[in-house]
Amino acid sequence: MTAMLNRRTLGLGLTGLAAAGCAEVPLPAQAQRGAAALPDFADLAERVLPAVVNIAVTSDGGSAEMPNELRGTPYERLFRNRRRQPVNGAGSGFVIDPSGFVVTNNHVVGNATRVVVVLQNGTELPARLIGSDDATDLALLKVESPTPLRAVPWGNSNAMRVGNWVLAAGNPYRLGGTVTVGIVSARGREIGMGPYDDFIQTDAAVNPGNSGGPLFNVAGEVIGINTAIFSPTGSYAGISFATPSNIARPVVEALMSGGRVDRGWLGVSVRDPAPGQPGVVVAAVERNSPAARAGLRVGDTVLTMNGERLENTRALVRGVASVAPGQNVRLTVQREGRPLELTLPVGRRPARLEQ
Repeated sequence: MTAMLNRRTLGLGLTGLAAAGCAEVPLPAQAQRGAAALPDFADLAERVLPAVVNIAVTSDGGSAEMPNELRGTPYERLFRNRRRQPVNGAGSGFVIDPSGFVVTNNHVVGNATRVVVVLQNGTELPARLIGSDDATDLALLKVESPTPLRAVPWGNSNAMRVGNWVLAAGNPYRLGGTVTVGIVSARGREIGMGPYDDFIQTDAAVNPGNSGGPLFNVAGEVIGINTAIFSPTGSYAGISFATPSNIARPVVEALMSGGRVDRGWLGVSVRDPAPGQPGVVVAAVERNSPAARAGLRVGDTVLTMNGERLENTRALVRGVASVAPGQNVRLTVQREGRPLELTLPVGRRPARLEQ
């Protein structure tokens, strides 16, 4: 399974170029030397693939929808007792701890009645769901293995630069054990999937079934989790999105320790200021919220949080969410042209806001 964002695109493929009579142009000597210097990913793939798993999912299709023509007939009760056939799906994941903790996407396992993790050597291990987080589309599984499993380490996604090499691994179209290579195409992408969108965009080939699989840097560290593709057809079209490891890791650690994620909350709505102005502007303050009790007002401009400048509203939302409920944050606020320092305890983000 891979989340897909369908868009119309226009392009001319290789077939079209050949039909147009385009001749093959030899590479200049400098380009040939550059091609010869491209990295070899064989050792990296051999090292990380044992920790990449296939995930087989069975889910209950639920009750079939009742056709209007059967309502009120003798067949209504029979139809209501029928169930859809179980639905089988597939995705990817990776082992983060030799004891059997496996990370994947929530949309891969969220509605599953049975989950089986398949190792690279073909071993099938029943898995149980430890916890999931819909807001970041992450889930943590646990399998029991008679021997320790090969695991891969987390990397620092903030250290990735546009143009860096990356390797994606997973289970596209249930083929299993597949690696593809590309570069970081962009960072900080918002694609409308949730309140914490901050995706790494890459051109490493990612297809249905790759969801939940790891995106590696050249050191073999997980710097992203392949989550979505941008495609007019449902298949790879050169644009893929991965959840950065610096967002995923604390979520996974929270799931591992308690099975749930508690995020910080202030109780304000914010908007970006006029172009060229710093900070974020408070547009609304919820009654009886931590922000209201601390004296934050509509119209205040929040310039920094814990000493860090706020470049946009996303920075404040993600920054507050990363603070454990009960801890304090320090805000530098500008009110009617005057600076103001506020310290306030962070509340627990309500579940209704995690959608």
